[in-house]
Order: sequence, then C-alpha cells, then structure tokens
Amino acid sequence: MTEPRADGLDIVSLGEPMVEFNQARTASADHFLRGVGGDTSNMVIAAARLGRELTPPLRVGYVTRVGDDTFGRQLLALWRSEGVDITGVETDAEAATGVYFVTHGERGHEFSYLRTGSAAARMRPAGLPESLIRRARVLHISGISQAISESACDTVFAAVDLARESATCISFDPNVRLKLWPLARARAIITATIARSDIFLPNLDEARMLSGCDAPEATIAWAHALGARLIALKCGGDGVMVSDGHRTERIAAHQVSVVDATGAGDCFDGAFNVRLLAGDDPFAAARYANAAAALATCGYGAVAPLPDDGAVRALLDPGA
Repeated sequence: MTEPRADGLDIVSLGEPMVEFNQARTASADHFLRGVGGDTSNMVIAAARLGRELTPPLRVGYVTRVGDDTFGRQLLALWRSEGVDITGVETDAEAATGVYFVTHGERGHEFSYLRTGSAAARMRPAGLPESLIRRARVLHISGISQAISESACDTVFAAVDLARESATCISFDPNVRLKLWPLARARAIITATIARSDIFLPNLDEARMLSGCDAPEATIAWAHALGARLIALKCGGDGVMVSDGHRTERIAAHQVSVVDATGAGDCFDGAFNVRLLAGDDPFAAARYANAAAALATCGYGAVAPLPDDGAVRALLDPGA
C-alpha cells in the first residue's frame, strides 16, 4: 500500500449509488424496506465504519453523480452521516437517481433495476475530481460502473489512468452483471482493467466466467498472469482464497444465520482495503474481511447490516 499523503483521502471509491427496496417477508404479507445500495457506495460505507477505530481514523470519499431528487438527497445525507467525504459527488438536475428492488427466493436474492439514463450513468471523464484521486492511497472501482454506460466506462478508465500516474493503489471488483452487458464485452473490459489494477476482488462464479477456468487455483493464476498483484477470490459459503503471487491461503467461512447476502462482497472489499491500509498482511486482512462479510449477511439490506470493528473482532475472537 502507498504511504499516507498530506491532505489526501485514504480510500476513494468511484461508481454508481442506488436507492434500494428490499423484500422482507412476514407471516401475513411481503413488504419492501427502503434503503440504499450500489456496490461502490456499500464498499466505502463499510470502509468508513471499520476505519473509525484506527489511529488516526481512515478518511474515505466517494465519486459519483446523483439526481437532484429525494433519493439523491437521501444518499448525500447518508454519506455525510457515515463520515464519507462527498466533495467528489456531483448533483445532476436533468437525471434521476437509480433505484433497484431485491426479492428473495429458493435461489437466493434477485435484483431488478430502474437505472437506465440515471445520474450515475451520465458520469464523464471531464467531471472527475482529479486531485482527489491523485492524492488518495487507494482507488476502488467496479465492473458495474463500467457496464452502466459508455461514458461511465470511460470515466472509470480515466480515473484508473490518474491513479496509475500518481502511484495510487487500484482495487477492482468486477461485479459481473450480464443483464447490463454481454459476456464478450464484459470479459474484454474487465480483463483490460485487471491488467491495470493492483488488487482484484472477484467472486468464484464470475472469475470462472471471465477466465474460462473451473478450478479456483487456475482462476487465480489467470488473474496474476494478467497483472493483478493481490487476489482475494470470494467463494461464498466456502470462504475466501487469497494469493499474493507467492503464497495462496484458503480461509474458511464463518457460520452465521444468513438473512440477506446483499452487499456482503462489497463489505469484504471495504474491510480488506481498510486492514491493508492499517498494515495487515493480505492473509490477516482477508481473515478480518471474511468475518466482516459474514456479519453483513445477518440483516436485510446492503447498508444497515454493515458491521463496525467491534462486531468483527467479537466474531473473530468470541472469548476476548
């Protein structure tokens, strides 16, 4: 990781925030709980909560666009309350904030989106806060941000170029969503991004889809060959595999009462980056992030269940 920089943020996350309506079932009826989501927003909120206990506390920020509407204002208020720097957030008077619905069934959670032409989809390279990205220690990006529009994809690559010029560490979660783009385009864009990234944070299904490899070890080798220095392969109920190119370790999952897995992978991303910045080696950082992600599945929604540091420590060491 890069050293602390004067007047710079520790983590800057760039992407698409959304307002979430999450199905909650009762004995008499289903209803939808309003919350907020968006993978890169979830990540930076998780990082803010988990980084508060460090000395000094980590400073995190978000780069995006929101609509000049009730949902956009709700997002801005949430980020402020969580201690997320919003100087990189633009308000778009001509486009709405995106919305998605989460329903739950036998195959897990399913997403339905209302995001076409959203404010975030109108991100453009010229709107990037260059100094915010150049002075950050970590830039976190996502494949979803690249998939929502061509201008958003261009914006992600422009941010990556700024980060690389400034020796800012680049953290990348591909978050493949084939409803947003065809696999051939996803594979081309994502593999090009892996080659420019330092940390690659896929789940096992999407790593297999992108690489064409079935075995986890083969997908890790594929990502290293593309240029990723550090890989955390999220395997759901089978935990996580971590590789620094010299050593690979499998970390078992925690047994928790899963309510809703929405945002768990994003929580892992935030926790992993926080602990790397705190000085942990990748394997210790992954053990911590694995516990944080488990706790994130214990409640409804992407943000409400995101844990703080005390809860993660208690899961890691219940006797302490």
